[in-house]
Amino acid sequence: MGSRRRSSHVGLDLGGTNVKWSVVVREGAAWRVVDRGHRATPADEGVAAVVAALATVGTTAAQRFADISSVGIGVPGSYDPTAGTTRFLTNIPGDWDGKPVATLVGQALGVPAFLINDARAFGLAELRLGAGRGAASMVGVTLGTGVGGVIALDGRVYQGHDGTAGELGHQTIEPDGPDCTCGGKGCLEVFVRADAIEAASGAASVEQAVERARAGDGRAAAAISDAARYLGIGIANMVSVFTPDRVVIGGGVSAAFDLLVGPIRAELKHRVHLTSLDMVEIVPAELGVWAGATGAAIHGAESV
Repeated sequence: MGSRRRSSHVGLDLGGTNVKWSVVVREGAAWRVVDRGHRATPADEGVAAVVAALATVGTTAAQRFADISSVGIGVPGSYDPTAGTTRFLTNIPGDWDGKPVATLVGQALGVPAFLINDARAFGLAELRLGAGRGAASMVGVTLGTGVGGVIALDGRVYQGHDGTAGELGHQTIEPDGPDCTCGGKGCLEVFVRADAIEAASGAASVEQAVERARAGDGRAAAAISDAARYLGIGIANMVSVFTPDRVVIGGGVSAAFDLLVGPIRAELKHRVHLTSLDMVEIVPAELGVWAGATGAAIHGAESV
């Protein structure tokens, strides 16, 4: 019976618009989401207000259950996993360098707290509960305002020594390409992120670009096909290095998975020659907007 010990864990997903939360129950090797919700992020009120909101949301979620054992916090940027402090967060104004987010939220809930990058949280959720279930190795990509990534080896998300492993969006695709927000040039992200697709398609949003492409608009179709080609190059690099069982594609842009997957597979066939592509599945993510909060909760559970 010891292997079926039950515990509950809170996960928080900090975004520029909303803080999403999830409560996950772990029972042996089984996971299930038992509650979830969200509230607006007070991003314009400063760092202290955002951290206070995280603590309030986490405490409110924890009070609904008697056996909360940990809290995981997914953050959109870099952090120090040992100190539990943030370094730099995207889309959330303020000086986040050195802020003890894990300590403050953990103290509010009275449980251990752990930070994780939001893309890695997405990947962990998909690995345990979503499209990555059963895969020993996985590459995950989130497509939206930026391009996030995750690598899983031997059934575990690999984070490296500082939580930054898996940044697929910042591999160099064109050495002398456009400047990237990370400080590099020609990163995958500059070709695939939402605003690049919008600019190339002439659409006001990615959703509109997808609608136009499906309706036969040549410019929109070409924009999405070009983005998919670059994404295929990036995924081909990962397949050559890691030979994953599965590639999971998520994020807002992944709503166009049916338009992306053909060019991606064509690039893999063109560029990957040292391993069998028959053993590599390319699938859409399953958990939607809740993956980050769910993965953060799982990260907390696995870190205790």
